Amino acid sequence: MARQSITFTKKNDEWLKSQVASEEYMSKSEIINSLIRQARGQEVQVDWIKTKLIKAEKSGFTDDTKDEILLLSKQMLQNKK
Repeated sequence: MARQSITFTKKNDEWLKSQVASEEYMSKSEIINSLIRQARGQEVQVDWIKTKLIKAEKSGFTDDTKDEILLLSKQMLQNKK
């Protein structure tokens, strides 16, 4: 595992210490790794949403009302079950 040296603001360091003290985590490193995993997971979700939005924009616009779109979406979801 790669070793790093990082500096935290006083407030962030106090928060990290409180997490370790509460035994939520065993070390600051464990907290940082957990936060990075969460950020990476969010990045995957954001990329997925961006891809869907780009595809939707390229498919054109509709004159359907929001109620019509909602009804169609519900029907499509029911058909997938």
